Amino acid sequence: MTKVVVALSGGVDSSVAAALLVEQGYEVTGVSMKLWSVPGCEEENRCCTPQTRELAAQLARQLGIPFQILDAQEAFRQAVVQRFLDGYSRGDTPNPCVYCNRYLKWDYLWQFAQSIGAEAIATGHYARLHCATDGTYELWKGVDPNKDQTYFLSLLTQQHLAHSLFPLGEYTKAEVRQIAHERQLPSADAPESQDLCFLGKRDYRDFLREYAPQAVQPGEIVDRQGKVLGSHNGLAFYTIGQRKGLPPSAQALYVYEKDVEQNRIVVGTKAELGAVSMQVREINWIAGNPPAERFEAEVKIRFKAMPAPAEVEVLPEGSAQVHFSKPLRDITSGQLAVFYQGEKVLGSGWIEK
Repeated sequence: MTKVVVALSGGVDSSVAAALLVEQGYEVTGVSMKLWSVPGCEEENRCCTPQTRELAAQLARQLGIPFQILDAQEAFRQAVVQRFLDGYSRGDTPNPCVYCNRYLKWDYLWQFAQSIGAEAIATGHYARLHCATDGTYELWKGVDPNKDQTYFLSLLTQQHLAHSLFPLGEYTKAEVRQIAHERQLPSADAPESQDLCFLGKRDYRDFLREYAPQAVQPGEIVDRQGKVLGSHNGLAFYTIGQRKGLPPSAQALYVYEKDVEQNRIVVGTKAELGAVSMQVREINWIAGNPPAERFEAEVKIRFKAMPAPAEVEVLPEGSAQVHFSKPLRDITSGQLAVFYQGEKVLGSGWIEK
């Protein structure tokens, strides 16, 4: 019997994942992680709170499986929160959920799983795992296009996928809710978790003022010719393509660029927005190597973006130049660019410029 550790958040997805694995004959251990959050905000989060950990414990009792709570506060603070702060300090717009999946679940949790003799870890992500004829593991989109979460898993490697299970990949969200109700799981009606779980109800701007004041220094807002139009309260409060919070103008203005060196927001009109290429660094190719030096792919520049057709040119030292067939408005440094060919995820890397 294969021993599996399931990451239990207390939500419906991880609960159904655990229930399905038990029914399939796996030896399941449920694990919840106690994560760092802003002091005083632990009760306000929708993810990894005392209440959700209690829901996970109730589920474990109902399924008759062992359950543990891991104190991962320091690991989470370093792997997720510090990267979040460092990203904003560089002028990027970071994605903490990507860090959490890669460095908490597939590093920290896997280390624990190995310590108790488990052979795999499982999560409630909507994604599918395939094994190619040459033995290579492939990451595929979940069948529910509205819930596919491969974007957040695209930094996983062959080593990670070799000991991963995604029980929900073949289900839609509606089917998962139905399974939870049929089995009377305690989280059947649990709400969706939200991003930035460590902030609770606190505004991320106040959090940055306290924990990364260097990221919120005031500066100038200029047009593309360098003319000063106004002032800003910090680069971290703006993102590419943003319209809100800019000086009044005869034509609507949008954030065109964040000039970190001069601490400036560069703005432009809607017609001036958009780029047909971008550079991506630190690329993780899931197969271990890119499919070719030049290849066609669909590229997502953020989680909720539609995949855009592009030609990918692989460069030395783990980077690539991506050439889109038409301009994209919201290319943002610090976000993850994910490469797809059909249902298969090729890999991903960080947008640099």
